[in-house]
Amino acid sequence: MFLAEEAAQAASKFTGFDPFVILFTIIIAVGVVRLLAAPKKNPFAIGFSAVSLLVFLIMDAVMVLNWMDKL
Repeated sequence: MFLAEEAAQAASKFTGFDPFVILFTIIIAVGVVRLLAAPKKNPFAIGFSAVSLLVFLIMDAVMVLNWMDKL
């Protein structure tokens, strides 16, 4: 029984953290758009949020590739 449970858990690539990563990516993307649309620009905030968005987009890509067994 223990081996069957371990095999089923290993077959599942989806974790409970995955929806949070997608949600944070969406929130950061909305923030970047709002910063770029603001009348008074803050270059540091735009740069920091753009780098954060890039990191989260890469995390999303790796996560989806892992779901599809391409990684």
